[in-house]
This record gives sequence, C-alpha cells and structure tokens, in this order.
Amino acid sequence: MGEQRVGESRSGRLARQIFVGLAAGAACGVAANWIWGRSEQLEWLVSRVTEPVGQMWLRALIMIVLPLVFASLALGVAGLGDLRRLGRIGVKTLAYFLLTTALSVVIGLTLVNLVRPGEGLPAETREALVETYRAQAASSQQAAQGLKFDISLLVNIVPRNPVKAMADFDMLAVIFFSLMFGVGLTLIPAERATPMVRVLESLGDVVAAIIGLVMKLAPFGVFALIFSVTARFGYELLVKLGWYVLVVLAGLAVHMFVSYPVLVRVLAGLNPLHFFRRIRDILITAFSTSSSNATLPTTIIVSEKQLGLPKHVCGFVLPLGATMNMNGTALFEGVTVLFIAQVFGIDLSLGAQAVVVLMSVITAIGTAGVPSGSIPLLILVAQAVGVPGEGVAIILGVDRLLDMCRTTVNVVGDVTAAAYITRSEGYRFQPAPPALAEEAAS
Repeated sequence: MGEQRVGESRSGRLARQIFVGLAAGAACGVAANWIWGRSEQLEWLVSRVTEPVGQMWLRALIMIVLPLVFASLALGVAGLGDLRRLGRIGVKTLAYFLLTTALSVVIGLTLVNLVRPGEGLPAETREALVETYRAQAASSQQAAQGLKFDISLLVNIVPRNPVKAMADFDMLAVIFFSLMFGVGLTLIPAERATPMVRVLESLGDVVAAIIGLVMKLAPFGVFALIFSVTARFGYELLVKLGWYVLVVLAGLAVHMFVSYPVLVRVLAGLNPLHFFRRIRDILITAFSTSSSNATLPTTIIVSEKQLGLPKHVCGFVLPLGATMNMNGTALFEGVTVLFIAQVFGIDLSLGAQAVVVLMSVITAIGTAGVPSGSIPLLILVAQAVGVPGEGVAIILGVDRLLDMCRTTVNVVGDVTAAAYITRSEGYRFQPAPPALAEEAAS
C-alpha cells in the first residue's frame, strides 16, 4: 500500500510538472509572438533551439513504440491462452472501435451543419492561407496520392518482411506480425513457450525503464514543443478560423465528456470522475505530444497501475487502439471536409455526407499515430466527395492545436475500450483502486 501511494505521489508530481511546462511554454510562446512577431530572430530561436529540443524528446518516445507494441501484443495474446477467447475479445474490440468512431463522426457532422463555420470566412483570408500553406498542402497531397483504400490495403497488412515493416513504421503490418507471434506462442507446448515469454517480459521491462527516463524530461520537452507552435502562430490564425476551431473542439468535447462518460459508466461500470482523474497523465501526454504512438507507453503503464486493468488486456487492446481507434481523428476529418466544402461554396448532399462518415471511419483506421498523421488521409476523404484536396491548406495553420485535442480523444477512447473488455470478459480490476473497485463491483 505504501509503495502504491509513493507511485501515485510521483505520478501526480510528474503530471503537475508536465502541466507547468505546458502552460509556461504556451504563455512564453504567445508573448514572444506578440513582442517580436514573425521576426528572423524568433524564427531562428524556434528552428534552431526549441523545435529541435522538442522533437528530440518526441523522437525518444516514438523510438520505443515498436518494441513496446511487439512485446505488449505478443504477451497479450499469449496471456489470453485460448484462441477462442482471443477471437471473442478481438471481435468485441473491433466492434467497439468502429461504433465509437462512427458516433464521433456523426457528432462532428451534426455540429458543422448547424454552425456552418466555412460560410463566413472572408475571401482574402482564404486566399492568404492557401498561399501561405501551399507547399505543405502539396506535400500532403502527394503523400495522399500514394495511398489506396482497396483490397491492396488488406493485402499489405500481411508483411513479407516483418523487419522491413518495422523499419518503415508500418504499424498495421507490425501489429499483424505481433498478433501472429502471440498466437504461435499459444500453439506450442508451455515448456517451449515459457523461455520466449520471459524474453518478451524482459523486453517490456527494459522499455518501461526507458520510458521512465524519457518521462523525467517530459516537462522540458513539452515546454519546447508548445513554445515552438505558439511563438510561430500566436492567436492570429485561431482568430481567422475561430468558428471552425470551435466546432471541432466542441465536437471533441461532446465525445470526450458526454459519450465517453456514458460508455465508461454503462459498459465498464466505473465512476467517470474517478476514471478521468486516474488517467490524467495520459491526457497531458497525449495533448502535448499529439501522437497516439508516443503516448502508448504512458497509456499502458497508467492503465495497468492506476486503473488496475489486466496486463494482457492492455497489451492486446491498447496497441491496437493506438493504430486503429481514432475517434477524434475521424470527427476532425468529417468536420474539416464539410468546412472546406462550405469555404469553396460546395453543397454536399446527405448521401455525400454519408460517404464522408464511411470514409472518415475507414481512413481513421489507417491513420499513422504521429503528429498530423491524418492530413494525407484527410485529402483522400475530401477528394472522394468532390471537395478540392488543396483546400486542406486552409486549416494547416491551426492543425497543431486540433491535433493535440483529437489525439487526446483518440487515446482516451483506447482506454475506455480496454475498460469495457475487462468488464465484459469478467476480469477483475487488479490491483483495483478503491473508488473504481466499488463501481466495478456494483
């Protein structure tokens, strides 16, 4: 009990330190933007100092994602033992992902149709934004042209070379190989599988130790990342695109603070207030890194230690969710496509909006869990309903803030899925935090 209290105390202290770094970085960045504007000196400071520091910390987190995903998924599958149980949990997990993602898109489209933020954007503002971000939009459009959502996507999930898939950061292929590796461990005699399981457990312990080292630097990394964004853009673009930003944020807030609490209470049997209090480290890490993959180490550790979710459930559901369960991203894509259509005066019918829902759900599954990983796929969704892909340039200036928010929604969705699976399969929340245990028992 004493060790648990010490762990929670350290966790709370780190969360406060990260929040201080986040607030200080934002305040200093806005102040620098207000005082110096887009001066050469400020750009030098951002490009040569704060941005490299922030990116180094972010890369350190992403560096451990692949070994973590491999060890967690393989051990998660091996821990389930019975393949029939694995199939049942897999179906439940995927169904939960798809239904909650579709729900998020519907929430977003409802709001954007009610508010219609794109209709009030001045033409000169639109032209200036497109001109400013033309190069970035062209780069994203080129990336989008290389993506095909047909049978080849299903084929490519099975990697010819798992090592190459890891080198290319092809997360769907890596997940497939990790699942198959875990399945293989369940099919061989226990005495033969045990040594490999111990190796994977050791790998997981090593990764956890590295996570601890990296997270000690989190306040400085978060400060550098947030300062770089706010120093460059300040509030200028947020004001110009204020209604669009508010619609996206409102949709994400509804899904986060209405949909998720209902799901946590009804499907997982937990107190939503205690649930969110326990995962505060996940919220801050996801918001500051804008990366589901970079947040995954924190997500797994906090879910196990603070929520008391079974290790094998976390090892199976959370890595899958980091790649496939993108509620916030799907909502963002749906709102953005309709917003761009409104800006260009394109009236999308209900049928076209239904296609937007379907495409947003599908493309969210293939979105890379890295900052701004949804932009190439967003262009595909827009082009599928006749909206100019280059219009994405309009929102690139504010995408960083929205990326932070939608990543937070994405990651929390993964944790709610793991909590639902834990209860639906009859597992106990161990070690069960008292407040959560009372809710689970009831």
